[in-house]
Amino acid sequence: MTTKWAVAGTGSIAETFAEDFVHVEDAEIVAIGSRSTERAGEFGARFGGAQGYTYDDLMGAPVDVVYIATPHPQHHALARAAIEAGKAVLVEKSFTASLADTRDVVDLARERGVFCMEAMWTRFQPAVVEAKRIVDSGELGDLVAVQADLGAFRTYDPASRLFAPELGGGAVLDLGVYVVSIAQQFLGTPDAVTATGTRYPNGVDASAMIHLAYDDGRAASLACALTTETPGRAVIWGTKGSIELGPRFHHPHHLVVRRNGAGEETIELPPGCHGLALEAAEVNRCLAAGLTESPTMPLADTVDVQRVMEETLAQISR
Repeated sequence: MTTKWAVAGTGSIAETFAEDFVHVEDAEIVAIGSRSTERAGEFGARFGGAQGYTYDDLMGAPVDVVYIATPHPQHHALARAAIEAGKAVLVEKSFTASLADTRDVVDLARERGVFCMEAMWTRFQPAVVEAKRIVDSGELGDLVAVQADLGAFRTYDPASRLFAPELGGGAVLDLGVYVVSIAQQFLGTPDAVTATGTRYPNGVDASAMIHLAYDDGRAASLACALTTETPGRAVIWGTKGSIELGPRFHHPHHLVVRRNGAGEETIELPPGCHGLALEAAEVNRCLAAGLTESPTMPLADTVDVQRVMEETLAQISR
């Protein structure tokens, strides 16, 4: 059976998703949502002739899944509308612009029994999947720490979405979500969050250094920035060795495994596509299995990551 998809949004991430969608089996994009049917139709014409809709009308379209690719603050209302219409949702990261909105969407999806997942493509990259397998096998011993950085230089422009507070701009929601999510995936929910950072003239966060502490002594050292290019590595430490992902770790093509006393091993695992198709394939797999959450990207992790980001932003703004 072919799963029918809608894309809500016509920006750059929606375009990349639609381009990568050719790698998703037994699925097709049949509807595009935008503020105007004209713009949606123009976008759809470039990708198989998908029908254009306004956002309101999109929720009544004959589709199984809605991929939400608008700016962060718009995710909440669109996700709620789709879930209320009985559509499965794949919500681009960051999931929403606030912890309260994230919890609201998650609670609604669980209440209605509708599939919902954050579009954290990193978790489905073959190199990351292999890293998780190695960790779960016990080869690294007990995990001790995660280090991750992700910085990308962008010229400050207060008119751009990246820097506009009303559009969820800033380093934490745009890039910090990756470093926090990789720590959440391997270490779980932290017991304490400490953050410092810098801000642009309009008050939006420019960079953040985040320390996650766990009561058992484990920790994560994380950094994100829109001011500086950084290597983009993630390192997972255990008592028997470590794994390095990337650079850039959020869509790596290889990993380096270092085992105590045994040197290092590089494993090449390119995704075979841009990578966004992998998250769409997970949605299709879960729907076919009758699941309402992905075991790889569970909603509990989405909530906990959003909590860490909100606490980080609160500390930076003090």
